[in-house]
Amino acid sequence: MEPVYSTVITAARLLWLAEGLDFTVSGVENTPATGPGVIAINHTGYLDFTYAGIPAFLQGRRYVRFMAKKEVFDNKYSGPIMRALKHIPVDRANGAQSYHDAVDYLKRGELVGVYPEATISRSFELKEFKSGAARMALESGAPIIPTVIWGAQQVWTKGHPKKLGRHGFTIMIGVAEPIEPVGDADALTARLHESMSAKLLELQDAYGPHPQGEFWVPARLGGSAPTLEEANRMDAEEQAAKAARRAEREQGSSEG
Repeated sequence: MEPVYSTVITAARLLWLAEGLDFTVSGVENTPATGPGVIAINHTGYLDFTYAGIPAFLQGRRYVRFMAKKEVFDNKYSGPIMRALKHIPVDRANGAQSYHDAVDYLKRGELVGVYPEATISRSFELKEFKSGAARMALESGAPIIPTVIWGAQQVWTKGHPKKLGRHGFTIMIGVAEPIEPVGDADALTARLHESMSAKLLELQDAYGPHPQGEFWVPARLGGSAPTLEEANRMDAEEQAAKAARRAEREQGSSEG
């Protein structure tokens, strides 16, 4: 047992109880009871990682070491907690260290959580995957555990206010069959995307009717979320704006 991690889990469960969240979890048996695993998670909201650890906890009270952006670790409030939980900081300007840290955890028999999409999907459809999860699995020999969450975007997602009060949202978590680390990274990534796409459709079908026009419902299902193409364009515009601001700051510093 890890006192800090178990305390955080207890606090999270109390928060979920207060919020009235209704969890439906399937495929727990697909999470390794022992040994390593790359927990590959779809990314629809800011709190995905808190829910994605549930199957592992149900499977022998295991803990997941999540990869998260460095800024979360730099925060004076969340940083100490993230480090105490032994999560892995990701510096997007230089991801080599975080990759090596993740592989090291896997070789020691840990579960490592990663978002193959890298960023939140504004469309709530699966974005194109990065190959990091596949490369980690191939280098460490750990299976990939496709894990899909649906409904969590209602709580807190990009571009919309968070709803942490009592609302009773349903959140579904489905774990697909493990994918063995064989072949090359591109082929393995394609298999992972296919598996998670199928699981996402399965959870959406089981979720029931999706209210028309709701922000958290994909355009494909009649919601007001942007299409995948529109979301990709928005992401590209956002990245370009960030790069321009960064260039301005650097120019200002050099002139100063």
